[in-house]
Amino acid sequence: MRIDLHAHSNISDGTEAPAAVMAAAAAAGLDVIALTDHDSTDGWAEAARGAVENGVALVPGMEISCRTDQGISVHLLSYLHDPTHEGLLEEITKAKDARLTRAERMVTLLAEDYPLSWDDVIHHVTPGATLGRPHIADALVAAGVVADRSEAFTSILTSHSRYFVQHYAPEPALAVELVRAAGGVPVFAHPVASARGRVVGERTYREMIEAGLAGLEVDHRDNPEEGREFLRRLAAKHGLLMTGSSDYHGTGKPNRLGEYLTAPEVFARIEELGTGTPVIR
Repeated sequence: MRIDLHAHSNISDGTEAPAAVMAAAAAAGLDVIALTDHDSTDGWAEAARGAVENGVALVPGMEISCRTDQGISVHLLSYLHDPTHEGLLEEITKAKDARLTRAERMVTLLAEDYPLSWDDVIHHVTPGATLGRPHIADALVAAGVVADRSEAFTSILTSHSRYFVQHYAPEPALAVELVRAAGGVPVFAHPVASARGRVVGERTYREMIEAGLAGLEVDHRDNPEEGREFLRRLAAKHGLLMTGSSDYHGTGKPNRLGEYLTAPEVFARIEELGTGTPVIR
């Protein structure tokens, strides 16, 4: 059984429609795929239809953007939560609105030095999608400023750039609590991906675990091997689930579906814990 629990569609920063992600998962030989768009569940209905048509099981999910009080970005995967839960929905809506305001400010700053407009960015956003830096990166690529998204993120759009603007995001422990309250299963995404920026310390792990964290995404291309060993020890100590996944974005990133997988027994436990919405088969 081949299980990949982290993939994005064009509802956030992937390049393929939700149904196309399901078709790609089937073509990659996957049995189970999770759709985890950033701060959005808008792709679930289309993905469900595509999953049934392509004979793969869909784990409805979401990737929640969080930030610690030290300004460190944390991504929390939520599986099988109730998308109508008032508390979680309110927090996600607040974060999405802040992303939009932030993107507008970043484009204003970028336009001072590069041939870029707000309309250029909007051109790369699927209607209703969660707008973010990847869409600004796509506009920079189209303008010939950078070769691809990766170059944009390591240069112009890095968090150390003068064009970078912070946006509101919930504290990680609060996000964990809300996911649990919504019947979901919270898993810390790529926790030691140091190439992306600063990573959290012991206090954040402790707060998230105390709030109800269910697991750690251990096998991910952005987690260095020494970091994975740390995560395995932490999971063993606290009884956390360990997942593996691709973080697929279509052509938006080099990550390939199924490059890392989650064990069937871990998936079974996630399905058992998730009470907010069912796996689609």
